[in-house]
Formats: sequence, C-alpha cells, structure tokens
Amino acid sequence: MTFMEDVLDTYSRPYDPLVPVVCMDESNWQLVGEVREPIPCGIGRPLRIDDEYVRDNVGNIFMAVEPLAGKRFVSITERRTCADWASFIKMVLDDHYPDASMVVLVMDNLNTNALVSLYKSMEKEDARRLARRLEIHYTPKHGNWLNMAEIELSVLKSQCLDRRIGDMDTLGREVQAWQDDRNNRIAPI
Repeated sequence: MTFMEDVLDTYSRPYDPLVPVVCMDESNWQLVGEVREPIPCGIGRPLRIDDEYVRDNVGNIFMAVEPLAGKRFVSITERRTCADWASFIKMVLDDHYPDASMVVLVMDNLNTNALVSLYKSMEKEDARRLARRLEIHYTPKHGNWLNMAEIELSVLKSQCLDRRIGDMDTLGREVQAWQDDRNNRIAPI
C-alpha cells in the first residue's frame, strides 16, 4: 500500500468520537507592519494604504482539523521546533481529545513531526503517554495536498490573513476569532 492509499483509507473510516481522525499541518506567517497609519474610508473614498511596510518576525501557525466533526484547533508560536510541535500535540490530545482512546493523526513528514520530538521535549512518562494515544499516518512526499489541514490553512489565509498583520498578539487574536467562527458554524472543508 502506498502512502496515498493509506491516507485515503484513513479518511474513509466512519466517524468515531473515541478514535477521531485529525489532520495536522503548520505554516509560517510573515508579520508585516505599517510605516504610516492607513487613511480610513470615507464616502466615495476607499481605504488608503501606503505601499511602504515594515517586516518583523515570522510567526508559526499550527493547525489540527477533525474533518468529520467540523472542528479545527489553531496555535500561534514564535518558532517551529520539536518542542513547539510536541507542545501543540500535547494540547490537542489533552485539551481537545481527553476522552479519546486513540487519535488518528494525518500529517506530513517534516523533521519535527515525529514521536521522537515528544521524548526530546518532555518527561519520558508524559511523552510515552501521548505517543501511545497516537496512530500516525504520513502524507507522501510532494503529497501535502492530501492533508485536509493544508486545505484549511489555505482557507485561513484567504479569509483571515489577507492583509498586513504586524505583531504576534494581533495575529493570535485574529486567528482565534476565525477559528471560533468556523467551529461555531461547524464549517466543512
């Protein structure tokens, strides 16, 4: 069986809240601030934004999506390290799926996206507890399009991040509002 067939078979599983299928992906986001304050809209006059901008840090967006339940969970971090991935996975398992006996996780083969990151980042007992609750399915190389979280990240960027955002706090607030709206509407992918 190929990676692609494995992922497609995983997606065809029936919905089970005790063994949810969750897709996970991450993306960076360049923080871009204004040099001059934009001039607000007026009657017959559009918003005016100066072409000049300031580049700041790059933030990282982690996203987990449970397609059959219409849920998504987003976390903003300053980096994308093994510890950041492990912390995100711990949050997903402990906060969002505490009653699930197993979480079926579909994700890409990024070097930080591995069980070893749990063991590098936390106490052995906690890492083992989390690892035992994961059934991991990797998308094939050049097959990220199979990951539904990748699709949902694209939706996030087009619906929420289609403008300049200059700091991590604003990025976090905007993404949280988008996530809450999509979850409240149980928006499909």
